[in-house]
Amino acid sequence: MGTRLTDSASYAHLWGTDELARVFDEPARLQCWLDILVALARVQARLGIVPADAAEAIAAGAQVASLDLDYVAEQTRLTSHSTLGLIRGLRRVLPEHAREYVYVGATVQDLTDTWFGVVLREVGALVWRELRALEADLLDLVRTHRDTVQVGRTHGQPGAPITFGFKAASWADEVRRHLQRLRDGRSRWLVGQLGGAVGVLGFFEADGTSLRRQFCAEVGLADPGISWLTSRDRLAEFGHLLAMVCGTLARIGGEVYELQRPEIDELAEPTTATAVGSITMPHKRNPESSEHLDTLARLARSSAAVLTEGMTQLHERDGRGWKAEWVALPEVCLLTGAALRTARTIVSGLEVHAGVMAANLVRHGDAVASERVLAGLSTRLGKHQAQAALQEVLTGRPADLAAALAECGLASVEDVRGWIGRPPVATAGEMVDAVLARAATARAGEPETWP
Repeated sequence: MGTRLTDSASYAHLWGTDELARVFDEPARLQCWLDILVALARVQARLGIVPADAAEAIAAGAQVASLDLDYVAEQTRLTSHSTLGLIRGLRRVLPEHAREYVYVGATVQDLTDTWFGVVLREVGALVWRELRALEADLLDLVRTHRDTVQVGRTHGQPGAPITFGFKAASWADEVRRHLQRLRDGRSRWLVGQLGGAVGVLGFFEADGTSLRRQFCAEVGLADPGISWLTSRDRLAEFGHLLAMVCGTLARIGGEVYELQRPEIDELAEPTTATAVGSITMPHKRNPESSEHLDTLARLARSSAAVLTEGMTQLHERDGRGWKAEWVALPEVCLLTGAALRTARTIVSGLEVHAGVMAANLVRHGDAVASERVLAGLSTRLGKHQAQAALQEVLTGRPADLAAALAECGLASVEDVRGWIGRPPVATAGEMVDAVLARAATARAGEPETWP
């Protein structure tokens, strides 16, 4: 059993996904590290740095299932070195002629930073896939509710009419920008690392840059062009993008959370027959998933902040910020995976109570049309005089705004009825159509897998 809730058999599903757990769990991580060591040995063999038969033996033996992981852990603790336990465990299962050619000229950071590159490739692909699927669900909502009128709210209070399609379109458009960021950042993030002791590849001298280039290609990553041992902006940028994705999902969740309140009742997240809202108040249907998106976003931001802290490093290697990344990067990735899964469930099964939206607009009366009345009065009194006069009238909360304005001699009942006859949402429809068109063009021109 895990000592942390995030590893708990009961609660782990709230903080990550099985797919991402398979990327970050210890066997997967160790196997990826071994694969990186195999790639290094193969390239070194091509360059004549290690014997070819040694590289072949390393490739054959570098299987996590073949290692005594208790011995690896024991040696890690014994040496107080991050990877020497793994190296000793690997050397133990190799034929004698290959043992001296494991990890030649490399360092812990060459191994772990290259692993970061592999992780970013796998996580980025998952986030791309899930964001596109979420966008598709949101676009369906947008199309269905293009003209579903509801109350727009500012500062938590009724404002003026909008459409639910307009609200959902703003979510979809934000998701589209994250997809653009993912596409733009790929070439910056997916790089390997081979810097040696202080980044200048002194162990290899003239072979250094050629070895690094071929090593990165062998792993399926780009050559960074220069060692980045203490240059950590790549991980900080990626982590902050994930935190921003979680922020968008929390914004969506926040709307569902608020609009599911029985006093409003315009939306409801999906539920199941077995879900329990409250042990003591059985009538409740709590927005558990929607509020959880906010929790996940808070934790994602905290992990992204740790990655930003890691940008402040000294000299040519600095374990303080770098080792914190070993915790923060997996955490923000797992949290984002959980948030995307949760958001997709909410959006794909979202209940939209269009009739309640219309009723709420009526319930708030003419006050929610004050913007249009202000526009009409402004043509007669000037904007600021009209605003002052209208606010004075509305302070009295008149049951009939048109009659109240007519009584003050500011406008006729017919004028006011004309100004507020229909919700002014035509421009909302235009913006919704623009979002749909942009998304359709973008989706038609991009692959389903992370480009």
